[in-house]
Amino acid sequence: MSEPSIPEPNGVSSRGDESTGQPSLLADLNELQSPTSVQDLEIANASATALIQEAVAEAVANREVLPEPIALPFIDFQDVSIGFGDRKILDNVSFHIGRGQTLCILGRSGVGKSVSLRILLGFLKADSGRVCVDGQDITTMDEAGLQEIRKHVTMVFQNGALFDSLTVGENIAFPLREKGGLAEDQIQQLVTRLLDLVGASDTREALPSSLSTGQKRCIAIARALAAQPEAILYDEPTTMVDPIMGRLIGDLIQRLKLQLGITSIVVTHDMRFAMRLADLVLFLDSGKARFFGTIRDFLDCPDAHVQQFLALDAYTLPLPQEA
Repeated sequence: MSEPSIPEPNGVSSRGDESTGQPSLLADLNELQSPTSVQDLEIANASATALIQEAVAEAVANREVLPEPIALPFIDFQDVSIGFGDRKILDNVSFHIGRGQTLCILGRSGVGKSVSLRILLGFLKADSGRVCVDGQDITTMDEAGLQEIRKHVTMVFQNGALFDSLTVGENIAFPLREKGGLAEDQIQQLVTRLLDLVGASDTREALPSSLSTGQKRCIAIARALAAQPEAILYDEPTTMVDPIMGRLIGDLIQRLKLQLGITSIVVTHDMRFAMRLADLVLFLDSGKARFFGTIRDFLDCPDAHVQQFLALDAYTLPLPQEA
């Protein structure tokens, strides 16, 4: 049976020119014919649109709220232990700190506060446990790997560790020159900005031996910042400084956190200093982590060792009675 075709005007066949074998225009039009009307297509389109809208509405109504992703800690101590001879300094100590936070490590002298910082920088090797910095396990790193870590995490020592033979300005310029890539005028501009930041612009030409302990600490912080670290570790920054300088150092650490997002770990025995700075507190006692958490929870911690520490810190000598 032959297929229906559009009527052929003037006797032209819809099957084309048999002499040339080429299809005719009428044959093309026949193939494009559809039994579906325009009205039927519009109805089908409206129905499909309605189904899609219904499916979207149902998906929105039934959508589960996913929890926010948990950021990995920038610094993470996991069950770290270390001992010297028969003495256990740290015994399965764990803590962590996120980017831009300040952790204060509290405790009496000799409980392993400063040892924790030296393990973190790879100056000491833990006997067991795991230490991670920015997701990298440093416990198995060689010295070259640790040097890379120290570009991002630096330390301010109690004595400042400044070069005695160099001026303050030269001390701060030293890590900038070591890093390379800067012209001398750029280095000097950065030195000026760093001295202004720590409030020590008048000490630029001075030698470290002429500075007070507090001034040396501020210069050490400026030199640490010259390396553009992500975290700074402070070992007893207020020891042997007067209360005014102690407050200035605390204000500086807080400003670096708020303005530059610097992560800080502060070893201190000064509870008042910690209360001004700490987001998190680690309390060490006899090598154990007796508490790790927020400063508010620390003040309310029922642990007897914590309460004894707080009570002794709050103790003040009575004023002498008048004769």
